[in-house]
Amino acid sequence: MWLPGTNKLMAIVLSAWLLLGCMSCSQPQTTTKKVFRLNYASGSLESIDPAFAKDLYVMWTVHMIYNTLVEADEHQHIVPSLAKSWVVSADGLTYTFNLRSDVYFQDNPLFPSGKGRRMTAADVAYSLGRLIDPAIASTGGWIFNGKVDEQQPFTAVNDTTVQIKLAHPFRPLVQMLSMPYCSIVPKEVAVHWGRDFRRHPCGTGPFMYHYWDEGNVLILHKNPNYWEIDQGHKLPNVDAVQVTFTDSKATEFFLFMQGKLDFVNGIDGTFKDLVLSRNGTIKKEYANKFRLDKGVYYDTEYIGFLMDSTAPGMKLVRQAINYAVDRKKIVTYFRNGSGIPACGGFIPYGMPGYDSTEDYGYHYDPAKVQQLLEKAGYPHGKGLPVLKITTVDNWVDITNLVATQLQEAGIPTQIDVLQPNILKQQTAVGQVACFRATWLADYPDAESYMAFFYSHYPAPPNYTRFKNEQFDKWYEQSLNAPDSTRLLLYRSMDSLAMSYASVLPLFYDQLLHFTQNNVHGFTSNAMNIIDLKKVELR
Repeated sequence: MWLPGTNKLMAIVLSAWLLLGCMSCSQPQTTTKKVFRLNYASGSLESIDPAFAKDLYVMWTVHMIYNTLVEADEHQHIVPSLAKSWVVSADGLTYTFNLRSDVYFQDNPLFPSGKGRRMTAADVAYSLGRLIDPAIASTGGWIFNGKVDEQQPFTAVNDTTVQIKLAHPFRPLVQMLSMPYCSIVPKEVAVHWGRDFRRHPCGTGPFMYHYWDEGNVLILHKNPNYWEIDQGHKLPNVDAVQVTFTDSKATEFFLFMQGKLDFVNGIDGTFKDLVLSRNGTIKKEYANKFRLDKGVYYDTEYIGFLMDSTAPGMKLVRQAINYAVDRKKIVTYFRNGSGIPACGGFIPYGMPGYDSTEDYGYHYDPAKVQQLLEKAGYPHGKGLPVLKITTVDNWVDITNLVATQLQEAGIPTQIDVLQPNILKQQTAVGQVACFRATWLADYPDAESYMAFFYSHYPAPPNYTRFKNEQFDKWYEQSLNAPDSTRLLLYRSMDSLAMSYASVLPLFYDQLLHFTQNNVHGFTSNAMNIIDLKKVELR
């Protein structure tokens, strides 16, 4: 079977091996080098500058080349990285980080003798300051804008101590610092290249830049001076990473099945029913060919409602809509069992603060639907205006099922399909009354979900224009509350928001990571940031 793009990709793979120097002139068919192969289905990579790590593939690449002060590991815990430890002042305004003293930047011609120099607190202060520098215009400026002290936000106290000063308390700060945006860069290299730093990366991470033919292939070599050690062994384990850029997910999975890729994120609909059973496991005929690891994914798939309607009884109608949708059917028939029916709140499955008891979510209950519609003054939906759900082409199948179930409940519904960029623009300015969307966590703290409902924030993140004084009060209290108290406040906020039904959570997504059987040590976190430093190819 031939699929579009296959011949091009094979040529890319061959050229990549040549670039890696993995083939000797006398014996071009043999090599002892171990190369991890993956594909970016976007067909391109916008940048390798951490200040612009706004999409998944940029984040993956940045994570390979750079380090952050802290990391979110595969167990959703914040662990030290470049920072060995940290303390927070009693007023919650000053964060002091104690840095490692044995970390060096990768070799670069801009360093003395071309050798990597030691990373210091000055590099940390500069790197974080880049994000709010108007001249850089980072897409990650929102992380610190309005949160840090305006006069002296980032200070290198000495070579191994850096302080971050806030304008007001914000307890999820440490979690936010795990984002690839907050990777540490050397000032002299970033300043030298300016905007072209996007393709001249230099970090402290396990892999270092070697070659990039944009849209075709990216080659990273192992960093021989990387600082992390695993059980007495220097990391990383593989010699290189090879990234290709075929933009077809179907072609990507076909190549994986042929053994030409070591890893694939997710599965194209073309192969879903072929490879996966209804309960989300690999079918018997493929069980010994490759592995599937399913993991927690901080992603809530939902339908949102604009909260500016003055029509009577609409809160009850939105609640009825929530009871009218069979979420288990969505996961079984459209996701092949990959996902968790969203019968809890907006906070996703696995995240601290998640409603594990489902005591304030919604289940499929046709009788409850009719009770609520009658109470709202629309018995069996009579007199209800047409509900128009706006979606994008990729989500039409699930949205159609939702519409069908609402129609069966007596709620007149129609589907409107827009281009993704147009839908995003229209929801931002409040021009869409009902929309299909997804909410991904940027960092492992439920604040990133509760900010969605905070009335003092514009859209994004408050796309539904939800407004509630009690919610806002709890949200503001949570910003300087101890962890245990914050989790209780998050659950209270989630429960309150769900009682107004400004969103209809559909399912909590799951990570689907396919790897070849010879891949060991591959990990990722719940934001789907993959970690290759411990990968072994046996």
